[in-house]
Amino acid sequence: MVEVIKNSKSVASEAYRALRTNIQFSNFDQDMQVITVTSATPSEGKSTTMANLAATFAQAGKKTIIVDADMRKPTLHKRFNLGKMRGLSSVLVGVEKLENCIQPVSGQENLYALVCGPIPPNPAEMLASQKMADFIAYLRTQYEIIIIDAAPVLAVADAQIIAQIADGTILVAGYNQVKKDQLAEAKKRLDKVNAHILGVVMNKVDMKNQGDYYYYYQK
Repeated sequence: MVEVIKNSKSVASEAYRALRTNIQFSNFDQDMQVITVTSATPSEGKSTTMANLAATFAQAGKKTIIVDADMRKPTLHKRFNLGKMRGLSSVLVGVEKLENCIQPVSGQENLYALVCGPIPPNPAEMLASQKMADFIAYLRTQYEIIIIDAAPVLAVADAQIIAQIADGTILVAGYNQVKKDQLAEAKKRLDKVNAHILGVVMNKVDMKNQGDYYYYYQK
């Protein structure tokens, strides 16, 4: 279950709301409508951050959709207990209509989800296609906030591809997990495609020792 939905008054939920506020004020002259969330390496908590961040936007009255574009290891369907047979890949290859694949998130008004769908043999090519760009352009006309979960940067090129069509990218870093050189390399790869990096979310911080659950650093 997503913390922000389960317990909106918790310390973690408050930290996610602070993250939402920082994003909204990160760039005065550009709307942060499409946001990609990724990490340098697997298991740093990017999907958890993505889901909770999306929930905070929905709670603020924004019509929000989460798109699971981590076609290597999708988890959105598990996080929200959603069907997984129809999703992004189904829409991009043309076997399903988008309206048949979008699912409302139970327990949270204004929040919708598009799971990955069947894992394709060529995720990078699919994400780099014109159909993907057109798909995101269409979502812009239907939703106020679009949050995209992307595969880890150092594992595959997927996040770099998606970052190019997003308004901003958040890099999630697992505290005492990711190495400094890995984080630096991830940023370097995103910079190479001119990604607009909004900042780094430090995840998995020990609350007892640190006092706060998440920290947000702007670039």
